[in-house]
Amino acid sequence: MADKRDYYEVLGLSKGASDDDIKKAYRRIAKECHPDLHPDDKAAEARFKEANEAYAILSDPDKKAKYDQFGFAGVDPNYDAGAGGFTGDFGDLGDIFGDIFGAFGGGFGGSGRTVNRNGPQRGESLRVRLAIAFEEAAFGCQKEVNITRIEQCPDCKGSGCASGTTAEVCPDCKGTGTVRTQQRTAFGVFQSTSVCSRCGGSGKVIHSPCPKCRGNGSVRVQKKLSVNIPAGIDNGETVSLRGQGNAGKNGGPAGDLLITVQVRPSPVFQREGSNIYIATNLSFVQAALGTEIEVPTLDGDVSLTIPEGTQTGSVFRLRGKGVPSLRGGMRGDQYVTVNLDTPKNLTAKQKELMRELADSLGHKVSDKGSPFGKKKKK
Repeated sequence: MADKRDYYEVLGLSKGASDDDIKKAYRRIAKECHPDLHPDDKAAEARFKEANEAYAILSDPDKKAKYDQFGFAGVDPNYDAGAGGFTGDFGDLGDIFGDIFGAFGGGFGGSGRTVNRNGPQRGESLRVRLAIAFEEAAFGCQKEVNITRIEQCPDCKGSGCASGTTAEVCPDCKGTGTVRTQQRTAFGVFQSTSVCSRCGGSGKVIHSPCPKCRGNGSVRVQKKLSVNIPAGIDNGETVSLRGQGNAGKNGGPAGDLLITVQVRPSPVFQREGSNIYIATNLSFVQAALGTEIEVPTLDGDVSLTIPEGTQTGSVFRLRGKGVPSLRGGMRGDQYVTVNLDTPKNLTAKQKELMRELADSLGHKVSDKGSPFGKKKKK
């Protein structure tokens, strides 16, 4: 035994370490040196084996107490330096390897616990998309959606059995849907769990299947459901109808129906959050002298006063004319951007009047519309 390292040293711990510290240290080493991660690394394999042996002793309260008092002499003689391995069950190693190496399939250990695959399971949620108009999103609406979902078979009430018959508990897995096998290796006893081949994981054997669902206990049906779209919903947001998805299994609840809204763009309005934006054109005269115009809103046309001297790009706010907040109910605002519309194809009289205005304002303009001034006579 002189060649063997102290078990605490193997795990990088000091004597007296707590059970939690021992488990954490072993978990770290097992994750670093597991043979599945290092298939050709003999050093990692040896380190993994050494850590297994140390943990098998220190995780057992009785063996740990004997080891703390008497050292190697106090523990089971099966744990011998030259034996090239050790025997016995690994206790809760199954829990540790299940957490760390679940992706490799199969379990480890001998905790004795049986996993039941046939407990209540929640049904899957369904997702659909629903297109609505800009105004419908702003003020809310009621729509209908067509879905195909899985429901409990109405004939057998989910049992999968024909009328007047019952299912037999699977004799192989005793109704759990899984079977366990053990394999003794150089690293100890490895235990794996697999789906029961006899019942296919259902835990029961049906001798007379329901003719409607063919023993599945569920059927696929088409449904038309009404959904309330709340005011203020925006493009890409989702409405949830709880319990309207696929049926659950073994008494589990149904999933949800998730409706993602696609808002069709408006030819008039642009939306940002609860605010909406539009642009309108004014003539030079309207902007200079001021006017009153009609502008569209979600509530219909309203009158907007334009003060004299308004510049292109000016923005006016209409309070409370935006979209209701989805959560608070308060409406945003509407913003109106003014653009000046330069007149084209003026008559001679109109041009003369415009030049007189330009002269009175001290603005230099081209002669007769020519950007190069008055043309010379030949």
